Amino acid sequence: MQRVLLAIDRLSAFAGKVGGWAIVALTFAICYEVFARYLFRAPTTWAYDVSYMLYGALFMLAGAYTLSRNGHVRADFLYRSLSPRRQAMLDLPLYVLFFVPGMLALIWFGWAFFELSYLQNERSSVSPTGPLIWPYKFLIPFCGALMLIQGLAEMIRCVIAIRTGAWPEKLADVEETETKALALAEAQRAAAAAQAKGLGEAGR
Repeated sequence: MQRVLLAIDRLSAFAGKVGGWAIVALTFAICYEVFARYLFRAPTTWAYDVSYMLYGALFMLAGAYTLSRNGHVRADFLYRSLSPRRQAMLDLPLYVLFFVPGMLALIWFGWAFFELSYLQNERSSVSPTGPLIWPYKFLIPFCGALMLIQGLAEMIRCVIAIRTGAWPEKLADVEETETKALALAEAQRAAAAAQAKGLGEAGR
């Protein structure tokens, strides 16, 4: 089971990192538009469409990746003080009640949204070039499916944590500064306690 969970993490990470390259393309497109508009007085007809499509693709593809790394925003000032078992007991019903129905709705309505666009061969109406827009809309149900798969993996992790009292291993490629600061503070407290104990024994 752990290998399956880590494989889902890798799938989400792959999608997120592919989406991350949209930042490079977006930067290039915006810089080109600025130079063309203000230096050569020749604004492009495609920069606006490209910018919102790349920006949207970036955020949608990063959703499952962020979930796999516990990176979504949460009010965790109380949550993080709980034991892993209690955290899982809180997370699991929230996934079932809110996350899964939300993702199923996103997939269902997103697919209908994409299908209509595809059948009409829809093009953008906000620029003269009018690029095809249905491939962009396909990302809505696709990324919803990625989020649902990652969410199911997180639900399985909740069940494991409830049974064992510890969170199963997850893939990690970044570490929050706060986590390092807490670990450093704990190490400093342990060193100070050990030093105080040594001085006390030497005094006796």
